[in-house]
Amino acid sequence: MTEETVADSRPPREGGDRAQYGMCVFLALLGTAVIVDALGIPHITSGTDPVGPRAVPLILGGLLLLLAVLYAVDVARGGRGEPEAGEDVDLSSGSDWRTVALLIAVFVANALLIERLGWVISGALLFWGTAFALGNRHYIRNLLIAVTLSLTTFYAFAIGLGVNLPAGVLQGIL
Repeated sequence: MTEETVADSRPPREGGDRAQYGMCVFLALLGTAVIVDALGIPHITSGTDPVGPRAVPLILGGLLLLLAVLYAVDVARGGRGEPEAGEDVDLSSGSDWRTVALLIAVFVANALLIERLGWVISGALLFWGTAFALGNRHYIRNLLIAVTLSLTTFYAFAIGLGVNLPAGVLQGIL
């Protein structure tokens, strides 16, 4: 038996795992924060809304607290999550920092250019640059797809949601 299989076959420690208890504490703090924030909402009711805006956050906060308690009980009884087995990733290979850097550069460029150039141009650069960073080398096809995506999202936001994205240099044309 290898060292790895011995470690995996050991029974869970009595009392559970500190990381899982940390998740319980996080859920409890999140539930408490939601409840405290909900109590700050004024209790306003009307004929069309007899419950008011406080009900849903209070219910969600209570459910988060209940989940934290139930999870802590499960961890104390020896319950633990199973490791994920479905990933097809070579864990022995290192991180691809070039791809990460390219993606960060594309997102930063989009954030800096969106007001000046507008969503259609900066969005097209975002979509094209992301495809490039992830290894797709069909430059013309990717550019056509990127322009189509940025125009589609521009008009979907403007017409479908009533949210005007910046037009930038294309103001008056779109």
